[in-house]
Amino acid sequence: MAPPPSPLVHPVDEVPPARQLAAFGLQHVLAMYAGAVAVPLIVGGAMKLSPADLAYLITADLLVCGIATLIQCVGFWRFGVRLPIMQGCTFAAVSPMVLIGTTGGGLPAIYGSVIVAGLAIVLLAPVFGRLLRFFPPLVTGTVILIIGLSLLPVAGNWAAGGVGSADFGEPKNLALAAFVLAVVLGVQRFAPVFLSRIAVLTGIVVGLAVAVPFGFTDFDGVGDADWVGISTPFHFGAPTFEASAIISMLVVALVTMTETTGDLIAVGEMTGRKVEPRSLADGLRADGFSTVLGGVFNTFPYTAYAQNVGLVGMTRVRSRWVVATAGGILVLLGLLPKLGAVVAAIPAPVLGGAGLVMFGTVAASGLRTLAGVEFKDNHNLTVVAVSVAVGMLPVGVPTVYAKFPDWFQTVMNSGISAGCLTAIVLNLLFNNLAGKGDSTGGGQDAVEEPRDELV
Repeated sequence: MAPPPSPLVHPVDEVPPARQLAAFGLQHVLAMYAGAVAVPLIVGGAMKLSPADLAYLITADLLVCGIATLIQCVGFWRFGVRLPIMQGCTFAAVSPMVLIGTTGGGLPAIYGSVIVAGLAIVLLAPVFGRLLRFFPPLVTGTVILIIGLSLLPVAGNWAAGGVGSADFGEPKNLALAAFVLAVVLGVQRFAPVFLSRIAVLTGIVVGLAVAVPFGFTDFDGVGDADWVGISTPFHFGAPTFEASAIISMLVVALVTMTETTGDLIAVGEMTGRKVEPRSLADGLRADGFSTVLGGVFNTFPYTAYAQNVGLVGMTRVRSRWVVATAGGILVLLGLLPKLGAVVAAIPAPVLGGAGLVMFGTVAASGLRTLAGVEFKDNHNLTVVAVSVAVGMLPVGVPTVYAKFPDWFQTVMNSGISAGCLTAIVLNLLFNNLAGKGDSTGGGQDAVEEPRDELV
């Protein structure tokens, strides 16, 4: 008697061969590396830390990035959404942390507020999980679209040479970015299936090979980096708990929870594994736990990285074990600073060329979700229009809220959280409270219809 057939494994749970795991995982690392190290560089630079302390912050950040990613992808108990989600330091916390660090509190005050914020996220995760009903396709499609659009200026800055670079906007930088973009598109269109799925990695490698002889980068920093670096708890002193710092970081926590919710829903859409209230709470709980680890191990608050959401959609590789492998690579980079220095030598225009297609893919995924929403004889078009406008306002005019209180800036300077909150409120106003049309925001089938092209 033949044994019963084994149940089909969902693509999210599939484990590709080791060779593919390594290639796909490295691709995810390269996609988020520049953003990951930017937060410690900005905060440490504003506090005028020594080069040695800056290097320590970066290696600590990479180590906890890797651990946080493993927790999110692999999961344990009620921690981790178990989807291909890459974790990194949130930019929403940069301004408050710079203010805390430069007004007398220093790094100990930052880390004290980060630990409290992480604990708050863990406690609030179930509450946010129950709010999932406020994210129908109308809202999720709009939020995913805003995530993609808000990331495009990041890719643009990379393509131009990186913010603050002496040759920012030079034609040679944009030419290199365009070359990498062309390589990515060419590989994705004409190469065999496996190569097409590492089109971003191929583009970055080819771009780097072209960049070195043309003087875009050098590897001097590799020789200066240590071989081994281990982050120890409270390296910069025991944390201090100051009320003003804690309050500002709690506002950041609410913003990052909103952003992470959008990212988790987006990945759920792309992978065909719909995020449920319980799994959303598990993902947010992992965010909070990782943020507590950040406060203990000398780094900062953590959130899902939208850069890698675009990579999942573009490559159609849905396995969470691929991103877990990327987490393992980040742990190695955090323990071996010399390896991290090699990755850091990749010039910004190379990342910019790859970023344009990745971030555009996120926006296109939002449009695909919105394509299933009914826009006839209702106010859904107004909901999308105003939400995108509010979300793009701080992206296009970064100083638009400069005269507002710090807590307001923390919330509204993030285009993702501003647009998300607007979409939720307008959907409630026009579709729920008014008792008109489809209270789910229209097109529920848009979430549940099969995505054959992602299989």
